Amino acid sequence: MFKLISETNTRRKGVIKTKNGEIKTPFFMPDATRGFVKSISGEDLKKSGVQPMVVNTYHLYLNPGMETIKKSGGINNFMNWSYPLLSDSGGYQVFSLIHKNPKLGKITEDEVIFRSPVDGAKHILTPEKAIQIQFDLGVDMMVCLDDVPPNNYPEEKIKEAVERTIIWAQRCKIEYEKQIKKRKISDSERPLLFGVIQGGKYGDLRKYCADELVRLDFDGYGFGARHVDENGVFMEDMIRETAQMIPKDKLRFALGVGTPEDIARCVKMGWDIFDCVIPTREGRHGRLFVWDKQSEFSIFNFQFSNNFEISNSKIQKFYNTININNEKFKEDFSSLDTHCDCELCENHSKSYLHHLFAIKDPLAQRLASMHNLKFYMDLMKELRYEK
Repeated sequence: MFKLISETNTRRKGVIKTKNGEIKTPFFMPDATRGFVKSISGEDLKKSGVQPMVVNTYHLYLNPGMETIKKSGGINNFMNWSYPLLSDSGGYQVFSLIHKNPKLGKITEDEVIFRSPVDGAKHILTPEKAIQIQFDLGVDMMVCLDDVPPNNYPEEKIKEAVERTIIWAQRCKIEYEKQIKKRKISDSERPLLFGVIQGGKYGDLRKYCADELVRLDFDGYGFGARHVDENGVFMEDMIRETAQMIPKDKLRFALGVGTPEDIARCVKMGWDIFDCVIPTREGRHGRLFVWDKQSEFSIFNFQFSNNFEISNSKIQKFYNTININNEKFKEDFSSLDTHCDCELCENHSKSYLHHLFAIKDPLAQRLASMHNLKFYMDLMKELRYEK
């Protein structure tokens, strides 16, 4: 299912075969949380170069509900998306809800009990149910239900989450194998299954969790919880160490890592898969990513394999961000980025986009989101050494 093609120091390049096509690694997935990416259509996504995406088990389970999705023939049919999809377990959303407000749910050793923010209805989520839902979605890749504590929790609480994560991963694997047999899914058509390594900022807990999950033999392993500490500082050492805890022939999923420089850092550390709302969320607010035309790390001569350097935890900047809402762009009739061939950059000026945001026309969010996604897709090509 995953083939590692090359490895330079710790940087990796590979390919994943799924029922909905091949994926070259490393790659980035936009978040199609509820079965769509806000503001833009499937055709817009294809124009931006997007293929794999992430859908959210928790949100789709609540609305439109699994009966609707099953009747449609699965989430790919429901979305009319022919490329691979990965579903998360819903754990991050459920646990975040409860950790922020314990009145909204309860975590036990066996399950999670929570109330829907949609209608207040009571729901129970178990490791088995999380796997069953993801099979009903019909995705190409799925993730085990895990306990996702905040990084600033005390060590004892983090340890409890690690133990629960391991036990639930065991249950997920058993249910996964049951569903494969029950649905008569061939090895070439089966979805990939990811375990998630928890442990917060404690390296010994991360190592313990990784060792136990590796024994269960998943297709890949994710970096659990947030990749920044309580002060918003990138957890570079912990992320690097965790990557090396994962066998070389397994996929490494840096869940939620999403700024261009953090993705580049993680690729250099050996991570293969990334997902985040950043490119589209920032785009909808008028914040856009632009290649640094003066830098030797621009899209045209960015030589990741030779020149991409990290020094003292900082990465050499290869892009800039602009806020198109700033007044200085009102009469700037130049293209946003001459190094980009997206619909916005080829057809419209900064002034025009500024105008669209000023009058709050939906076209502004669409064009800005498409541009940011194109930037991310071009970045991943560079990080795969593609020209």
